[in-house]
Amino acid sequence: MPGQRYTNMVSATIVALTFFCLVNHAAAFPLPERLEFELTYTGITAGHAVMEVKQTGTDIHIISTARSADWLRFFFPVDDRIESFLTSGLPQQQFGSPRLYQERKHEGRTVTNREAHFNLPGLEVTTINHLNKEEKKQAITKQTYDTLSCFYYFRTIPLQIGASYFIDIYDCSRLWNTEVKVLRREELDTPLGRFKTIVIQPLLKSEGIFARTGDMFIWLTDDDRRIPVQMKSKVVVGSITASLTGGSYWPSGK
Repeated sequence: MPGQRYTNMVSATIVALTFFCLVNHAAAFPLPERLEFELTYTGITAGHAVMEVKQTGTDIHIISTARSADWLRFFFPVDDRIESFLTSGLPQQQFGSPRLYQERKHEGRTVTNREAHFNLPGLEVTTINHLNKEEKKQAITKQTYDTLSCFYYFRTIPLQIGASYFIDIYDCSRLWNTEVKVLRREELDTPLGRFKTIVIQPLLKSEGIFARTGDMFIWLTDDDRRIPVQMKSKVVVGSITASLTGGSYWPSGK
């Protein structure tokens, strides 16, 4: 398989995980939470990702890490760490609002080191690129989230089959109004067992969230926790699957 296909496969999957794996609401299940995923391409393990949510002082702290498998590092090494901090915010933010977003990524020859400071009351975000020492300010809306915290807001919405929902996402480059379609209910066999799920399709526009090469579908448990158990995204040749394989995410006694 050519090197460019490895690039599309790993980077697309990992950034897609950034969007869909962060699914916590304080009332839905207890903190801390840890979700562990295996990334596969045509049945071959291509990498692993871990999503963690914990309470740090008054902040909700979200951490996403992703690394390519050992055999793939020769072709396309990936070592990403992305963090989001949420604080008590405006009345519209039931679980909190984004305060700080930090992104440090190493994907092949591409290196990213930037952060965004959110001022929701002032409807403004300040982005700092540490590599080229650039700083910029941009207007945002009252319902703006970063690429990690965005799904927190989405998870507070009762999902109705056939409906579409919209969310404003700032990806350190620009603000995107993103549509998420709720497609159907489906029973799914996974490495952890069989789950009743709801299938959603985010229509992502930003390359900062997902380098779009095809459709993306996400399977969430059909309960109040909405745990992501599987994601599939098409690439130029074939598709990538991210499967939940472990972690700590069920309430005690479940």
